Amino acid sequence: MEQIRVCGTPHEIERCFPVMAELRPHLARDGFQERIARQQAEGYRLAYLEHDGEVRAVAGYRLLEMLAFGRSLYVDDLVTRAADRSRGYGDRLFDWLVAEARGAGCVMLHLDSGTQRVEAHRFYFRKRMAIRSFRFQLDLR
Repeated sequence: MEQIRVCGTPHEIERCFPVMAELRPHLARDGFQERIARQQAEGYRLAYLEHDGEVRAVAGYRLLEMLAFGRSLYVDDLVTRAADRSRGYGDRLFDWLVAEARGAGCVMLHLDSGTQRVEAHRFYFRKRMAIRSFRFQLDLR
């Protein structure tokens, strides 16, 4: 059985760590729940797609109101477990995010993707996303 849920407990957050770590290898299991809790206090939501009792895909997102775009859903993180790619889990989680955005009255769904993530870009183009801007950053560390 397949279902998509938003994490509501520390146990659910912990179950998402191995999949999230594939996208964010710099994260340590120790402290992951606390970091998610801090982000949740700022509006972050962590959703996961579970199939046959295993987390197959994870998405971190938030709802924003921006002068440039209006009400939007911003996807911080979107990853399908490497062993489960090309099985439709990412498609279904992405479509769920689009439905969440529409249900929340959003007019736009945004995400950033590293320039090296060519396979992810193919997926986003297939999902009818378009590159609309450059993202600039200044490292302050």
